[in-house]
Amino acid sequence: MLTNYLPVLIFLILAAVLAAVLLGLGTLLGRLSARHPDDPQKVGPYECGFDAFEDTRARFDVRYYLVAILFIVFDLEIAFLFPWAVSLGRTGAFGLIAMAVFLTILVVGFIYEWRKGALEWD
Repeated sequence: MLTNYLPVLIFLILAAVLAAVLLGLGTLLGRLSARHPDDPQKVGPYECGFDAFEDTRARFDVRYYLVAILFIVFDLEIAFLFPWAVSLGRTGAFGLIAMAVFLTILVVGFIYEWRKGALEWD
């Protein structure tokens, strides 16, 4: 039984060693380059390649978070369609009806959010 898991154990050990080496190199090289920057602008603050326009601790509009949460919710719910499509032959009519109910709730929720204006950016 140990021979079945030996390749997995070797893979995990190699992955842990590689991760530790890469993290160590990144930390070491980061500290060296921060001490002696080639250009002072490399360590300066920036925003999309430009100098910061305002304070970086400014509050974001709530609509940004709302759209992000809605995207995550609907994206994760759509991810349930893939396993359902693969197992549709085994679940049969019950699986089809359950997914129809699920998608109906999803569409009703999406229409509700759309009507409430949660997807508007104005």
